[in-house]
Amino acid sequence: MASAENRLIQQLPVEVRRRFLDRCEPFDLVLSAELSVRGQPLTHACFPRTGFISLVIDVDSHPPLEVGMVGRESMLGSELVLGLAKTPWRALVQGAGSGWRIGAEALRNSLADMPALLDVVQASLLVRLHQQALASACERFHPIGPRLARWLLMSQDRAQSDTFHVTQEFIALMLGVRRVGITMAAGGFQDSGLIEYHRGEVTVLNRTALEAEACSCYVADKQIHAELTAHRH
Repeated sequence: MASAENRLIQQLPVEVRRRFLDRCEPFDLVLSAELSVRGQPLTHACFPRTGFISLVIDVDSHPPLEVGMVGRESMLGSELVLGLAKTPWRALVQGAGSGWRIGAEALRNSLADMPALLDVVQASLLVRLHQQALASACERFHPIGPRLARWLLMSQDRAQSDTFHVTQEFIALMLGVRRVGITMAAGGFQDSGLIEYHRGEVTVLNRTALEAEACSCYVADKQIHAELTAHRH
């Protein structure tokens, strides 16, 4: 059996994990690939092992806005547990990597066959709902600097590396702000020795200080994961 590095899959009992992975296929997360389209039926669920995915919503003629992030701690497609096939957002690969993929119908059959898998996917969906509510409040009430610190920390967590690729244009889109705001905030972090930014590569130099700069939503997001995982056990 291949090593399961996705944390949701790791939570499954060994025999259930083996049965489930037999129904999955390895899948490459290709940078900038669009894994789901707004308003179109979801064809697959994805369980990242490395890399991460941004959930982006488009409203009228406004620039896209990130409303969620999926890495190895979660999955793409937990809403399939409700029988829903369409989503209001697009899923864009933000960090290249790899994972497991399973067709929508095969996932539904697996959920019916494996109660432990159903439990894990339902918990993942609940986390998603909490995160999206938190993201909405964060976008409305918190300044750019703390939101940028939170976003960099979340990206670092999912990239599993101190260095990851991202452009200021992309960050501005994800946070729904003008690029000049990102340039100023990132420049401040760089001048203070928290990060280094060069040609699209961000390196976190002082994580503790960056955590101190982040808005409270970063800790709240981690607590949501921890509490729901603890509740399951």
